[in-house]
Amino acid sequence: MTARESADLDEGVDAAEAGVRPGAPPRTTVESDDGRTFVLRGAPADVQVGDLVEIRAQWGRLLGWVESRGRGSGGSTAAGALLSTSSTPGPTAFGRIPALVGPASSADASAVMSGADSRLRLGTLVRRPDVAVGLVAQRMNRHTFWCGQSGSGKTYALGVALERILAATRLPIVVLDPNSDFVSLGSPSPDASADEAREVAGRDVRVLRPDDSGSPLRVRFTDLSFRGKAALLRLDPVRDRAEYNTLVRAAEDFDGREASEVVPKLRMQGSPDAEALAQRIENLGIATWQTTWAQGAVAATDVIAERPAATVLDLGGYDRLEEQLVVALAVLEDLWHRRAERRPLLLVVDEAHNLCPPEPETALGREVRDRLVQIAAEGRKYGLWLVVSTQRPSKVHPGVVSQCDNLTLMRMNSRSDLAELAELFGYVPEAMLQRASRFVQGEALLAGGFVPLPAIVRVRRRATLQGGVDVPVPLAD
Repeated sequence: MTARESADLDEGVDAAEAGVRPGAPPRTTVESDDGRTFVLRGAPADVQVGDLVEIRAQWGRLLGWVESRGRGSGGSTAAGALLSTSSTPGPTAFGRIPALVGPASSADASAVMSGADSRLRLGTLVRRPDVAVGLVAQRMNRHTFWCGQSGSGKTYALGVALERILAATRLPIVVLDPNSDFVSLGSPSPDASADEAREVAGRDVRVLRPDDSGSPLRVRFTDLSFRGKAALLRLDPVRDRAEYNTLVRAAEDFDGREASEVVPKLRMQGSPDAEALAQRIENLGIATWQTTWAQGAVAATDVIAERPAATVLDLGGYDRLEEQLVVALAVLEDLWHRRAERRPLLLVVDEAHNLCPPEPETALGREVRDRLVQIAAEGRKYGLWLVVSTQRPSKVHPGVVSQCDNLTLMRMNSRSDLAELAELFGYVPEAMLQRASRFVQGEALLAGGFVPLPAIVRVRRRATLQGGVDVPVPLAD
């Protein structure tokens, strides 16, 4: 502490004893009754919720994170958590003492927020561009909710996060990609540095597309569970009891058969109910989905079982929603069937309102939703970890959102959505959540175990190509 700072502190003590002179600047005091949290009285106006601050007292300095602001009898107050770094030893409890408060140094702030591995740095603090914010890789074993309204940069930022995980960890990633936004995840951007290009190019990223003969996106009809087959065929066990019972009795006969082989097999039975089920399959056109069923090709579930670094399933290549749903269901059921293997995997569900809305319109949609709810509730202990991305929290089943421990929030104007997030993620300071309505594109609130502390971040540029981009407005010459 400098001589001037020491004199300022002494002057603050004298002023406290003599009373406050009219027009005198507010004094700041700090107190901690447990050595873990602090309260500032007379907090400086530029100290905001989410800031890292240095608190200097006569006997040394403390590092703190501001969690809340308010008003007290002595003026503005601020409260938060006391932190420690190699240069700021762990604090102990103390009574109220005068203090000088200002921004933490770049070195101290970086020691807290940046992490040791630069490859995991997602961006920089909005209020401190000199301080990088790094993901905590070990805490990706929690489900993550990723949201932001259209135009907020949500998908771009998610791509940055997946790149960082891909570059710095060996955690396999599977992306259910309904808008073809992540199909270039393995392709370095022309703007990427040589190191960034090497990090990504060296990883095994496989992109499966419906119309790609070399890497087709296919599943096997026979691999669907019985419930999945019934949902695909729109069979109700009571309303369609005769056909449903035929499916029950024929289940073993379907094993190992392609979808195109099912109808002839049913007709060989010669019963009216089997004929009715065969007609149902023909009328729905399911057996003719040439870009859905494996028909001898390698199934997506087999590719994922090999655990490449990343597998992107381009669901956006299908014309029918039913095809997207059946492919997603086959993958989800296979992952759940193999859960006892306890092989870690990060499952990314982009535009999650398409796959797990609160009230799906079809039986097939309900099967997909229910499997995602099951993975959200029970998958973590088996190494199945979700990243669920959407534009609005209310459009995703609450059984999924409520199981998420990590949060990424980009611009969000809806007050009801912000209120819902405040209730679900109670550990996030409400003042930080409320700022989301004023975020510019590319700014995000990150909170939960996958970052050191809740932080408002400007996301870095991508190192790989962005798959889906906005269509520009034609302008006059």
